Amino acid sequence: MVDEQRTTRMETREELHQELKGITKWEQEQRDLWIWDRIARFPFKILDRLTPKFIHEKIGKALDELGGYVQDGGKYLVSSEQINQKLREKGDFPNGIAVDQLPLSIMDAVAVDLSNSRSKLATLQGATTGIGGIFTLAIDIPAILGLSLKVIQEIGLSYGFDPNTQQERVFTVKVMQFTSSDIVGKRAILDDLNAETASEYKDSEAGNATLSRIEGWREVMTVYRDNWGWKKLFQMIPIAGMVFGAWINRGMMQDVADAAHKLYRKRRIQIRLAELENRDA
Repeated sequence: MVDEQRTTRMETREELHQELKGITKWEQEQRDLWIWDRIARFPFKILDRLTPKFIHEKIGKALDELGGYVQDGGKYLVSSEQINQKLREKGDFPNGIAVDQLPLSIMDAVAVDLSNSRSKLATLQGATTGIGGIFTLAIDIPAILGLSLKVIQEIGLSYGFDPNTQQERVFTVKVMQFTSSDIVGKRAILDDLNAETASEYKDSEAGNATLSRIEGWREVMTVYRDNWGWKKLFQMIPIAGMVFGAWINRGMMQDVADAAHKLYRKRRIQIRLAELENRDA
């Protein structure tokens, strides 16, 4: 049975500030230096030399296709219908109410469900493609990139952010950048996102300004691929790659979903606090 409090009560100003503190703490943890950030690229250099040319070409083609996502969404753009249905399953609220007006508890519940289900799917994907070792990396890498884009958009939709707008697709890219970046990149992206107010993401000029600061989709996705280095190296081993592939992909998807959850949740909280301040003004 659905929790009645979760379906009907909106958060107070104090509760929103408390939730924001929790996300700020998470952001600070992301800024801390981990040794893996220093060595993540090295194994990929080895993998890169061992990877046949035809695999590089297939991966490059996939990156080009993903590049179209920023411009028009392409085949990677998800529909809001399924997410709206999931939200309704979590709470009893009147027909016609906008998603961005739902309590955070309902949004959170759907985001957690999405994270769990997509992580399971990524686990299966990694195990399946891990059978063939290095040769199935040509299948696995584009697939996990597409799945990452999907879960980020879905979690965004659960917090009321529509990827049909270009500025929202830019934010999706930034979430993906954040997940794949080393410690320096994480700090830069957090600083960039924190420099923008929640309301600015609704403005087309602000969205285009953010887009102009991204130095090209191919570069973003190349970094995303390169930073898998030490992880994907273990997936090169045929058969044994099933175990490594399942473990690696699950962890990667959990990281992506967690970042999307925290960053979209923060935006929704900031917007609600701004709305309360405007209402009291």
